Amino acid sequence: MDISVSAAPTKRRYLTLLMIFITVVICYVDRANLAVASVHIQQEFGIDKARMGYIFSAFAWTYTIFQIPGGWFLDRVGSKMTYFIAIFGWSLATLGQGFANGLTTLLGLRAITGMFEAPAFPTNNRMVTSWFPEQERASAVGFFTSGQFVGLAFLTPLLIWIQEMLSWHWVFIITGAVGLIWSIIWHFVYQSPRKSKGINAAELDYIAAGGGMIDGDAPVEKKMRVALSAADWKLVFNRKLVGVYLGQFAVTSTLWFFLTWFPNYLTQEKHIGALTAGFMTTVPFLAAFFGVLLSGIFADRMVKSGKSIGFARKTPIICGLLLSTCIMGANYTNDPVWIMVLMALAFFGNGFASITWSLVSSLAPLRLIGLTGGVFNFVGGLGGITVPLVVGYLAQDYGFSPALIYIAVVALLGALSYICLVGEVKRVG
Repeated sequence: MDISVSAAPTKRRYLTLLMIFITVVICYVDRANLAVASVHIQQEFGIDKARMGYIFSAFAWTYTIFQIPGGWFLDRVGSKMTYFIAIFGWSLATLGQGFANGLTTLLGLRAITGMFEAPAFPTNNRMVTSWFPEQERASAVGFFTSGQFVGLAFLTPLLIWIQEMLSWHWVFIITGAVGLIWSIIWHFVYQSPRKSKGINAAELDYIAAGGGMIDGDAPVEKKMRVALSAADWKLVFNRKLVGVYLGQFAVTSTLWFFLTWFPNYLTQEKHIGALTAGFMTTVPFLAAFFGVLLSGIFADRMVKSGKSIGFARKTPIICGLLLSTCIMGANYTNDPVWIMVLMALAFFGNGFASITWSLVSSLAPLRLIGLTGGVFNFVGGLGGITVPLVVGYLAQDYGFSPALIYIAVVALLGALSYICLVGEVKRVG
């Protein structure tokens, strides 16, 4: 590749970051569109809360099961092809949900969506590790992670409007079609660092000097591929990484409450109208958006001021998880304003804790980053499996109050896992 030499580094890495951000927005809208349509689906198909919990959970089962295979696949074919296949596959399944005619069809299509979304965040992590130096990585992770909140904050009211004007079917048809178009754009635009146009030698040197793996985004060559050994698995389940995995379970548990049951909670537990509830959901998602952006900036500034990477990355995660316990305060009020404030505080905390991927970049063995990311998201995905089911059964028999206590306790345990297990942040292996 002919790279023009310039005195100042180019900024090509920020275009890659913007593409990741857009992909995350699409990814999370396709996870949360079911929550928007859930009340209408329950009415049309005659589904109670417990069975609706299984539909919510169907995505997370395959999403979790395919985390480790997805990480393995990513290590072998690279980010470009992995993401093209993933975006195209989950978008096609999302579009198909608009034509679902019953419980079984919807369960199957949600499961397919989860399977194709499985490699998404390991791929994001691999790209950021390849494109960004260590001192910029938490901000980069914070920015792309914010896509999961900003997309839902601004697009949830739009999806509710589409549903009310057309029908719930069009929520899935439109979001799926957008994803299919984006998969084609991704395939033709994205390239790994050394193959990208618009990048110069100075930027490549700047990324590499800061610990960026500029050659880490390409497929692993056949001669470099080796079978995973028991020692490899021992590294992947090192105590430090286990602490991060458990913390991610806590982060995703709070997130999945908001992705699945939150609109139902507002309308069925607090008896708030559908359109009002749609706009109320915007406030917590915006709070989480600002939380994750501030977390990344805060962490990187601490690194630049001389604080250790471990202190800078762990502090916002622990504080955010502790703040998420505010969610159970909503049990003690029926005032919509206070409900919105408490939910916004809890979700701000969730956003503030959501730079966990930056620790995976710093802790994972270099040649096992894809696999480590897969295990990390696998454990996190267990939160996506359990929360829809636990909340569904608790809400069916006892109301939502015990469900909010469950979310708060899990968040507290997640903070303790970072305090007690992770310790000093340094690369394993």
